[in-house]
Amino acid sequence: MSTRLTPSTILLLTLPPLLWAGNAVTGRMFNAQVPPMTLNLMRWVLAFVFLLPLAHRVLRRSSPLWRDWRRFSVLGLVSIGAYNSLQYLALKTSTPINTTLVGGSLPVWVLAMGWLFYGEKVSRRQLLGAALSICGVLLVLSRGQWAVLTQVTLVPGDVYVLIATLAWAYYSWMLAKPTEPAEIRGDWAAFLMAQIVFGIAWSALFSAGEWALTDAHIDWSWSLLAALLFIALGPALLAYRSWGAGIGRAGPAMAGFFSNLTPLFAAMMSSAFLGEAPQLYHALAFVLIVGGIVVSSRR
Repeated sequence: MSTRLTPSTILLLTLPPLLWAGNAVTGRMFNAQVPPMTLNLMRWVLAFVFLLPLAHRVLRRSSPLWRDWRRFSVLGLVSIGAYNSLQYLALKTSTPINTTLVGGSLPVWVLAMGWLFYGEKVSRRQLLGAALSICGVLLVLSRGQWAVLTQVTLVPGDVYVLIATLAWAYYSWMLAKPTEPAEIRGDWAAFLMAQIVFGIAWSALFSAGEWALTDAHIDWSWSLLAALLFIALGPALLAYRSWGAGIGRAGPAMAGFFSNLTPLFAAMMSSAFLGEAPQLYHALAFVLIVGGIVVSSRR
């Protein structure tokens, strides 16, 4: 069943793609200064510290978090542990065009996962909306020249992004089918903290393997510290809070369409950092992506 969007819901679902685009640009800028798994670990440790004053009670021994640790462990794995780590790892070997192209398939995976595992019906409007939205992504990635897409070759990073996209689709459906205790689910800070606790554990495990198996090192600088603050406060805390609230209102299928704004925002940010003016295809892609959202949301 399609969902009617309100201005506040649109804002909740638009803010995360904007922040995640900034996260992707930041990850590309600093991937030579800090290993990807370690970058993800430091990001979420900082987020944990910032969130602690609002959600410290969820860590008490009497908290229902520990009784429902299996579910929160999976939530932390597929979102904080796997999705974010694999994104940063992909930027080491994959090109921006390949990374965002694979990530742009999220709406399709969300619809397919809902149909296969949750018995959700897929309407013709949703299929049409997915097609329009993905065409918008392809237009951005090809820079308005469709022949560019024929030159795409797969590298290990593309596989990492595909796995990350599947993990995020599953995470979105887990948010839409809540089974958590009401005292945690009803408090956004406590709910996010419950995921971060286990997500940090997974991230620490991945980071330990990274340092044991590779020549990992960190080149500290003030710009790196500023980047860490940004990705901890914006793409982590604020984006996750908005995404969860947006899914609660519109559902994971609708949220998946909004995620296709991420490569558009990323292309615009990259153009800004490179000193390039926005092109006509950016505007056309925006029309296609938003058109997909509108078509799929109409009753």
